[in-house]
Amino acid sequence: MSPADPTRPRPEPIPNQQDGPVQFYHPAEEAFAKILDFYRIKWAYEPTTFPLEWDEDGRITTAFSPDFYLVEDDIYIELTTMKQSLVTKKNRKLRLLRELYPDVKCKLMYRKDVANLGVKYCLFEDGPLPSLSACAEMDQAYVDDEPDEAELDGEDDVEDEVLQ
Repeated sequence: MSPADPTRPRPEPIPNQQDGPVQFYHPAEEAFAKILDFYRIKWAYEPTTFPLEWDEDGRITTAFSPDFYLVEDDIYIELTTMKQSLVTKKNRKLRLLRELYPDVKCKLMYRKDVANLGVKYCLFEDGPLPSLSACAEMDQAYVDDEPDEAELDGEDDVEDEVLQ
């Protein structure tokens, strides 16, 4: 079902439960959290999943879980460290998020933004960001662990299918 389909379910964000210490997927996320902590900015890591598309039976087929929520600013932040040429899928999800949840603020930070933070705050041992090849290996491992759209059959299985 498309977002404009009047028969689709009403979009409702799904709160994510987090037990134990935060497990960041990518070093850039951990580095970004350190900056937020340094400036005493209250944040939550992937606290909400936003359903974006559903199948004919109303099951969620596409969802988006932004990386950070800045509590006092009421804004979500999504980091992307992938090559710019592969960001189309993430931009599409952000567009759908804005269509379906117009009151939700979400900012996408691109690789160059994250790299600039890394340089400014000396966050990465190997330079501004891990090499693109190292990031690509991490991104591919993340994609390989994601369920196919056919496997998404309930809220418990919904994961952010965006490449990080």
